[in-house]
Amino acid sequence: MATRDSFFFAPRALSSRWAQVLTLAVFVFMGVTLITRLPAWSLIDDRAFDYLSTIGAEPLPEHGPIIVAIDEPALAEINTQWPWPRSLHARLISQLRAAGARVIALDIVFSEPSVPVEDEALAAVLGSDVVLAGDETFVTSSQADQFIRVLPLKMFSDRQALTGIASISLDGDGVLREIPSYDDGFAAIVAAAAGLEVELPQPGSRIQVFGGPRSYPTVSYYQALDPENFLPPGLFKDRLVIVGLSLQNAPSITSGGADAFATSHTVHTGKLVAGAEIQATIFDNLRLKRSIVDASGTAKQLLLLAAISAAAVLVRKGTGWRTVAAQAAAILVLFAGSHIAVRFGRIFVSPIGPSLAFFGIVAAQAMLDYAQERKSRRQITRAFSQYLAPALVDQLARDPSKLKLGGEKRELSILFCDVRGFTTIAEQLKDDPEQLTMLINRLLTPLSDIVLSHGGTIDKYIGDCVMAFWNAPLDDPAHAVHAVSAALGMLDSIEALNAELKAEAVAVGRTHYPLRIGIGINTGDCVVGNMGSTSRFDYSALGDAVNLAARLESASKNYGLSLLIGGKTADAVRDRYAVLELDRIAVKGKTEELPVSTVVRACDDLACAAHQKFLQARYRGDLELQRSLAPDLMKSIPELATYYGAASCGSADATGPERKP
Repeated sequence: MATRDSFFFAPRALSSRWAQVLTLAVFVFMGVTLITRLPAWSLIDDRAFDYLSTIGAEPLPEHGPIIVAIDEPALAEINTQWPWPRSLHARLISQLRAAGARVIALDIVFSEPSVPVEDEALAAVLGSDVVLAGDETFVTSSQADQFIRVLPLKMFSDRQALTGIASISLDGDGVLREIPSYDDGFAAIVAAAAGLEVELPQPGSRIQVFGGPRSYPTVSYYQALDPENFLPPGLFKDRLVIVGLSLQNAPSITSGGADAFATSHTVHTGKLVAGAEIQATIFDNLRLKRSIVDASGTAKQLLLLAAISAAAVLVRKGTGWRTVAAQAAAILVLFAGSHIAVRFGRIFVSPIGPSLAFFGIVAAQAMLDYAQERKSRRQITRAFSQYLAPALVDQLARDPSKLKLGGEKRELSILFCDVRGFTTIAEQLKDDPEQLTMLINRLLTPLSDIVLSHGGTIDKYIGDCVMAFWNAPLDDPAHAVHAVSAALGMLDSIEALNAELKAEAVAVGRTHYPLRIGIGINTGDCVVGNMGSTSRFDYSALGDAVNLAARLESASKNYGLSLLIGGKTADAVRDRYAVLELDRIAVKGKTEELPVSTVVRACDDLACAAHQKFLQARYRGDLELQRSLAPDLMKSIPELATYYGAASCGSADATGPERKP
């Protein structure tokens, strides 16, 4: 249920929700912006990159490097303690060169001299088609921070062998994602030795991996020493060869490994990738321009703003299961878009921040709406529990949209019920106010319960009078039937109450004053809604139909009846009840007289036909015919005996005072 302010100032409520959503959007934007600048947040973005860049991984590029692995089979076959004699590496270079290798890159640092004859053997086979590895280390001490480069022996570089820095840098979580920015990096020098012009990507560019361990074609070191016997012919023809440690059983993250590192693909396998394969991957990134750059800060902020704006538009009218579904779809779109940007645009813009913002706005607004709904339900329950049946209150609380509080025009069936002769009873009990109060409560309680049990809304209590109506705030297509059914139930309840009161009076020797009620029901168009001031109001109905219902209740005693209904009510219930027209009365503001009727418990066809003759005689003023028909009608329809007797004497009319609701 809306609050009083939302009833009287509905446009302000709409603008208030927009203000709430926009305020929420600003706070979410600021919060996500601050969170994404935390050092730990980059690890979340990096992990998102790992998945997005490896889902549906790109196939291994053609004509890439071949790996000659110093692996378990090689260690077993060569059966020599590591490090191996350099003459063995010299023999490998000679065999690869003879097999047609275009470039031979050894991911091994020869920075320390060994046995002179071994060093000379290696130096003798070096040339411009050979790339040796160097290393660069950042050393921090209390005195200074410095980079230390470790290069191959001068005797090797003097033989025209090229040197490439094979050092790599790992991210904070120990994963290799960034292409080294060295101008003389190992992969860049391998490309130069092959006669390829490559351009280093901008610093911080990310590596596009092509799979896990052993994705590149790999042969064992001992096989490359004798390719004619162990390998297919022409395997190394015009190919780049990278030699280095590459264990056949790839080490895992938990066990670690020599010259093996975690890459973006490690999230799928948990396996480390050998340094030689990493250099091959970097080489293909440079050769084919497959590296991935991070989106600019401006682009990230624009995407964040777009996500927040979309979320704000989504929740502008309300939240529900459709909002949750749309939120899930939007987050999927963000991740799919990021994947497409990585794969085809070579740009990584993390979807985590925008997704968090989108989720934050929808979730926060949903919680606010839930809290508002709970508040609305409590308000509805408080406002309607006193004059609506509990089941109807629950229905309104579950779906407040069924309630229109701003005032609306509806066709209602209105009931007025008043106690006959209550002034006399009150006078008798004037010295016993507690007894009088108890009597009123015992009277109004069953009457009210019957109204509620028939789906009615109790408008107000006017002393000993009850006003109720049907078809608001909830729709009730059979409102006239339910109103008449309630009236008959109220008459039955008075008989039961009188029996109780009489027994109690006899038990204590007190005079019993029987209670009688008069009921008027009318159906017509009314204005229904919250009526009152800004500080106090009630859900009520106004209109000519209400005034006529009050007049019918007042006029019922002039006909000696307990129930009078208006013409429209009579037409609506004629198929369910025995309805007998009694008279036509003039109503203030109307040029034509309106019919009034009553409902009797039973009326056979002969009695109803006789009543119609009596009524026509009454309208014609034929007293003789009325007098002749009245005795039999009093026996056939005893409920109308007083009416027939008074009418046959020409004294029954509807001139009773008009009662305003």
